[in-house]
Amino acid sequence: MDLFSSHQLIQLLHAYGNVVVALVVGLECVGLPLPGETLLIAASVYAGTTHQLNIFFVVLSAAVGSIVGQTVGYGIGWAFGHRLLRRYGAYFGLTTRRLAYGRALFRRHGEKVVIISRFVVVLRTLAAPLAGANRMHRTSFMAANVAGSLIWSAVYGVGAFYLGHEAKALAGPAAVGIGVAVGAGLVVAWLFARRQEQRVLRQPLRSAPAE
Repeated sequence: MDLFSSHQLIQLLHAYGNVVVALVVGLECVGLPLPGETLLIAASVYAGTTHQLNIFFVVLSAAVGSIVGQTVGYGIGWAFGHRLLRRYGAYFGLTTRRLAYGRALFRRHGEKVVIISRFVVVLRTLAAPLAGANRMHRTSFMAANVAGSLIWSAVYGVGAFYLGHEAKALAGPAAVGIGVAVGAGLVVAWLFARRQEQRVLRQPLRSAPAE
């Protein structure tokens, strides 16, 4: 459950701009239930339709928030390890199944997990703490952290910016049609992601080693 509604976050975005983007994305990376990705997309569309925000600074703010947030998560994982995550992780959505899944996947793929995690809901709050808990080398983690954060913020930010920019020039049935198509695509993608998440989350409980 999100701490703030999307409407409240948009109001904060209107009042404080890119500072809110960086803060919300960073807190989401630490593990708080905040829609950082949604806010990045909303801010980028807002920039494309109103030009009251600069898309370069929107993307940069999201990247900085992601880098800082994941660095904090890495530090928490390094200092307290799996014991803290198992004891308190459920309060932040880090269930036993998610921890087992993230741990098994991280041990196999390392840096790739840190980069790809920016694009996967189930991994977004897991990768950095698990990197620290598994004693991933700091230099390797930071390289993957910076690369993943920059790619993620640029792909979503620039994509949403141009979507908003083009949508502004459309009117009538064309705009409605594009809106319906985009909405349907997002719903299908979300349903697919949820189905895949539930499928893979069942596997580690049978194969993850006991600690």
